[in-house]
Amino acid sequence: MADPGPILGDLADESRELDDLVSEAEWSIPTPAAGWTIAHQIAHLAWTDAKALIAVRTPDEFPAEVRRALTAGEDFVDQGARELAEKPREDVLALWRSGREQLADELARVPEGQKLPWYGPPMSAASMATARLMETWAHAQDVYDALGLRREPSRRLRPIARFGVRTRDFAFAVHGLAAPPEEFRVELSGVDGELWTFGPADAAQRVTGSALGFCLLVTKRRHPADTDVVAAGPDAVRWLEVAQAYAGPPGAGRKAGQFG
Repeated sequence: MADPGPILGDLADESRELDDLVSEAEWSIPTPAAGWTIAHQIAHLAWTDAKALIAVRTPDEFPAEVRRALTAGEDFVDQGARELAEKPREDVLALWRSGREQLADELARVPEGQKLPWYGPPMSAASMATARLMETWAHAQDVYDALGLRREPSRRLRPIARFGVRTRDFAFAVHGLAAPPEEFRVELSGVDGELWTFGPADAAQRVTGSALGFCLLVTKRRHPADTDVVAAGPDAVRWLEVAQAYAGPPGAGRKAGQFG
C-alpha cells in the first residue's frame, strides 16, 4: 500500500456519493450516533480532514493536537463537530469539499516511507488515506441509516476491511488488553462473489463473514450480534467484541437489535 493513489480515488468517490446525499437532505435529522444530526456527521468529517492536514503539512505541531485531545478527553471529537455543525449548511459543505481536496493533494505528495503523526499510531500516506476512506464510509452509514436508506456494497470495502484487520492489535490496546501473539485468518465474501482473505491460511483462530458485515463491525456501525460475522477461537471472539478501526478511546458502538 505504498502508493496512496488508488485509495485516494476510492476516497474521492465515497465522498462524492455522500456529498450528493447530504446536499439535499434535512440536516437536523438525528443519526444513530447519540446527539449527532446529519450536520454533525459532515462537520466531523470536515474537522477531521483539517486535523489530518496539520499532520501532513506541519507534523511538528501535531503533538500539541494530541495533548489537546488528551486534556479534553471524550468530548474532544464531539466539541469539534458541535462547533462546525452550528454553521450554515453551505459553509460546512464548502469547508468539507475544500479540506478533502487539499488533503488528497497533500497525501499524494508525501514521500514513500514517511510516517504521519496521528491520534493513534503514526501512518503512511496510504494508511492515512485508508483511514479517511474508512471514516467517510462509516459516517456515511450513519446518514444512510438516519434517512432509512440502504446502499449496495462496493469494492471500496476491500481497503476498509484490510484496515480493520490491520488495526486488530490497536483495538485490543485501547481496551487495555494484550494483543494475541498470533495472526488470525480472516475470510470475507466480497463483491461479485469474490473471497477476500487476510492472514495465514493455517491460523488456529479465524473470522468469517461478509465484507459488509465485517466493515460495519470494525467501524462499530453494527453490534456483532447483528452481523453475519463469526469467530472461531477465544481471542477471535474477543476481537469481535472490541474491534475498532478508528483512533480514540473505545467507542460504545450500536446496541444489539438496533437495526432489526
